[in-house]
Amino acid sequence: MKIAIIGAGYGGMAAAWDLKKAGHDITIFESANYAGGLASGFKALHWNWSLEKFYHHWFQTDNEMLGLIRELGLEDKVIFPRPLTVMYYKKKWYPFDSIINALLFPGLGWGLNKIRFGFVGLFLRITNNWRALEKVTAHEWMLKWAGKKVYEQMWEPLLIGKFASFYKDVNMAWLWARMHARTTRLGTFEGGFQKFADLFAEKLRKQGVEIRLGVSIKSIKQDQASRSLSVDDESFDKVLVTTSPNLMAKLCPSLPENYLKGLLGLKSMGAVVMTLSLKHSLSKDGYYWFNVPKGEGYPFLALVEHTNFVPKENFGGDHIVYAGDYLELGHEYFSMSDDELLERFIPAFQKFNPEFSREWIQKIWVHKTNYAQPVPLVGHSKNIPDIQTPIDGLYFASMSQVYPWDRGTNFAVEIGRRAARIMK
Repeated sequence: MKIAIIGAGYGGMAAAWDLKKAGHDITIFESANYAGGLASGFKALHWNWSLEKFYHHWFQTDNEMLGLIRELGLEDKVIFPRPLTVMYYKKKWYPFDSIINALLFPGLGWGLNKIRFGFVGLFLRITNNWRALEKVTAHEWMLKWAGKKVYEQMWEPLLIGKFASFYKDVNMAWLWARMHARTTRLGTFEGGFQKFADLFAEKLRKQGVEIRLGVSIKSIKQDQASRSLSVDDESFDKVLVTTSPNLMAKLCPSLPENYLKGLLGLKSMGAVVMTLSLKHSLSKDGYYWFNVPKGEGYPFLALVEHTNFVPKENFGGDHIVYAGDYLELGHEYFSMSDDELLERFIPAFQKFNPEFSREWIQKIWVHKTNYAQPVPLVGHSKNIPDIQTPIDGLYFASMSQVYPWDRGTNFAVEIGRRAARIMK
């Protein structure tokens, strides 16, 4: 068959890999001038590695992603450092990346609260019954089982940071997925995620896959006579779309009303991420990931010092810091200039290190996307659009369909390959 794939992110490329192996003629269309999708990166001239626009890493349990890398013969390029993650309590940062550190964390108090925290964590790690958990909100479930103090210290700030005004509406299956399979050791690819995407695209091309970069598709239509699909007037037997639900609806407005309504009814958060190149390390203690409580007045959800994860020598000696946030569409950050956003963030950087000054900043980059984090409501499984759409030969695979799992490259690969199995 002649198959078109819209989007050269990890999901689209994974689907292309399998469909090409099955003997089909594959063309990938990508609006950007590079592969990688939301996991793509950028590179300063004096850096050896690229840097992700939106910070990414892998977990040791990311079997779909790591399995694909092995198939590609690139497993020797994957590294798993163990950086330090910290939690905030009474104006201090405490390591929170192991059972021992969790037990020592003073923010949970002592006695019953720590016991409840431990039992809740253990339950979520061992249970597989996520469907029961999607019937209740994370807000309600954690208040009941973890208790008010543990919830307000640990889980409420996470939910508010991720989902803003939707934080009381998110179902417990989402939080289960985060707790169930994640690891403290985090992985990356030598050279950066963009390096992996470029190597993957190169291997696809060598297999005969055509990748058209810098091509924005305007419409997908069905030819009623031939039953083929037209992608901007080019005919294909089947089409897989790996974009956001909103873009899918725009590309193919002839989809039946119920399917379109389902696409447009899915809620999601956008993201704004500032990346800074600094002369000095922001973290005095070598911390990598700061879980930032917005209730304390910080203007972003997470601060990540990337060069406490991989050495600064990969970036020409620059110290690389991310400051990022998930935001509702229409938030003022989306319309602010880079300099305006920097002015908003600078006082927060000084809280992390009182010695920080504007002179430390060598360069900043700001990246924004309207589609970064799906919002799963109670009973969300019934809202997931089918991969096979009602139009014969048209398929849809996006991070809004990886539920109950959270978004990420591992599940992009999983749903891309699942779509390929259906299409074969």
